[in-house]
Amino acid sequence: MSTTLLLPASRLSPQIYSRSPLLRFELNFPFPLVVSTRGGSWANYSLGNRFSIRSCASITAKPSSELRRKGTISEPDEKLRALRELFSKPGVGIDAYIIPSQDAHQSEFIAECYMRRTYISGFTGSAGTAVVTKDKAALWTDGRYFLQAEKQLNSNWILMRAGSLGVPTTSEWLNEVLAPGCKVGIDPFLFSYDAAEELKEAIAKKNHELVYLYSSNLVDEIWKERPKPPSKSIRIHDLKYAGLDVASKLTFLRYELEGAGSSAIVISMLDEIAWLLNLRGNDVPHSPVFYAYLVVNINGAFLFTENSKVTPEVMDHLKSAKVELRPYDSILSEIESLAVQGVNLWMDKSSLNTAIVSTFKSASDRLKKKKRPILNGETGPDAIFKPSPISLAKAVKNDAELEGMRNCHLRDAVALVHFWMWLEDEIGKGVILTEVDAADKLLQFRSEQSGFMDTSFDTICGSGANGAIIHYRAEPGSCSIVTDKELLLLDSGAQFTDGTTDITRTVHLGEPTARQKECFTRVLQGHIGLDQAVFPENTPGFVLDAFARSSLWKIGLDYRHGTGHGVGAALNVHEGPQSISFRFGNMTALQKGMIVSNEPGYYEDHSFGIRIENLLHVKAVDTPNHFGGIEYLGFEKLTFFPMQTKLIDMSLLSPAEIKWVDDYHSQVWEKVSPLLDGSARQKKHLHINKA
Repeated sequence: MSTTLLLPASRLSPQIYSRSPLLRFELNFPFPLVVSTRGGSWANYSLGNRFSIRSCASITAKPSSELRRKGTISEPDEKLRALRELFSKPGVGIDAYIIPSQDAHQSEFIAECYMRRTYISGFTGSAGTAVVTKDKAALWTDGRYFLQAEKQLNSNWILMRAGSLGVPTTSEWLNEVLAPGCKVGIDPFLFSYDAAEELKEAIAKKNHELVYLYSSNLVDEIWKERPKPPSKSIRIHDLKYAGLDVASKLTFLRYELEGAGSSAIVISMLDEIAWLLNLRGNDVPHSPVFYAYLVVNINGAFLFTENSKVTPEVMDHLKSAKVELRPYDSILSEIESLAVQGVNLWMDKSSLNTAIVSTFKSASDRLKKKKRPILNGETGPDAIFKPSPISLAKAVKNDAELEGMRNCHLRDAVALVHFWMWLEDEIGKGVILTEVDAADKLLQFRSEQSGFMDTSFDTICGSGANGAIIHYRAEPGSCSIVTDKELLLLDSGAQFTDGTTDITRTVHLGEPTARQKECFTRVLQGHIGLDQAVFPENTPGFVLDAFARSSLWKIGLDYRHGTGHGVGAALNVHEGPQSISFRFGNMTALQKGMIVSNEPGYYEDHSFGIRIENLLHVKAVDTPNHFGGIEYLGFEKLTFFPMQTKLIDMSLLSPAEIKWVDDYHSQVWEKVSPLLDGSARQKKHLHINKA
């Protein structure tokens, strides 16, 4: 068994161009690898004779929609029964209830006490919407989670594969299954204003009414052992990592307020609050944020959070920036007060929950009807609906943030070196390891690195068929064994004090099939294509998405997720507003300083999954021409860890692509090897001779 993980730093390309049937060359491996031999001699490789590989175009993967359970009888579901009983409760009076994944801040990752959709449905994926009527229950999720949802939903639930042909939206489904004139209930804190308005308009086609249930969340009422809200302390994010002090950030924001004709802004996105105030928290798994709202006006600011989380050091930090502390649950009363003061309030209705927006609009309308005098000489109250200016400012990283990201990625690479060494040794010795064992061991190695705080998301360690579940999460007792017979997809990341990492590698600890090698190589070609892209400024990310898919498209393959997402600096691993995706609605231009992932993949349901992911920093590129007098941009790699070369079908790569792999692995060695201890560098040189 050969488990070669690295391409030689400089010796491969000339031999690849050769047509000799057997080649002799030296491989310089920067990391120690376990390589077994046959009969005491090195294995022979023939690169001149092309391998006979069956085209991936011959694969006919059965779609998940054809694999639904048949003939099952719905078992009793006590949670659904209890929830439906509340529909007729006084003050409720609804015919359907929608349970989204989000908390009141539209967060991707949320505290356990807010995982209401997970509780009611049993589906643990991060994205999805549950809808419960008096006699039906349905769950919508996207292509990342189709297989996972099939496994986790019981027979009372209908799985709606969002985006698939013929699958209705939630509103279309409600219009279909409900008699005209019904009432659909939502918790207004869990829907953005835009989402609620869109839903209201859509269901009105059948005369349905959208009912805002302010007093309580219905799932909370039946969740008898609901976890308590998080209460860990907030911490200061050091200026040497933040790069810009709070006073400067608030000055920028107030300049934006004045330019928009606004006198205050309300902010609910947790990472925006953390970035603006140079604070970090521990309320949400994988994201160093804390639950809070923030109101900033021309003269001051008010932070709405639990007082118990604020240490004396943080209190001094806030006072120095003239930020006052208010109770978290007093946000709606403050919004009403702003209306009374006649404030022109800036609100991002795409992210701000409809409870806040509706409260301000209702209070403003009441005041205008009564023609009450406006306080403080204001001209409002009026709502100014504009995207948050913090979103873009946060996405464009400053020099200190970029330096922190570069440094933490190298420490992360060291942890990965030790992990893959350990995994290969254990598998080589015949040790039985589960996917959970592997993920736990990786966490151990990461936690030994300086500045480690947490994982940046649940590690996706998928062996064989589990690798085809795009956002798979291994669970003890039900996960698979890691073997040398199947592909292993490992998508993982970490939160450090100075940055955030996200990396995916796909390996085979035994001998990959020809089909697996071809599919891996085509994913690699897409990865290289995007990495080398040069594009004019003002280019939105969706324009670049085809760079990563074209090699797969040539043989009729594709993948169901975006190619790239924004990444925060010691913040959320997924952030906007930028993205690289086939979903072409995002017109945000990629700008210098932004960070995006590069992660094309291929997934064959119930067989295997492949993904290759690095993080990239958008930078200026020195081109010989500047058509239109504009600047051209490209990417700088932040992630430095090798790709497994045994999975590459060299016959598919162009000379330029081979050079890219050579150059990348040379950089890996130069940047990471100085950080390794002596034992991790002993097997640097490996010689492969022809027979």
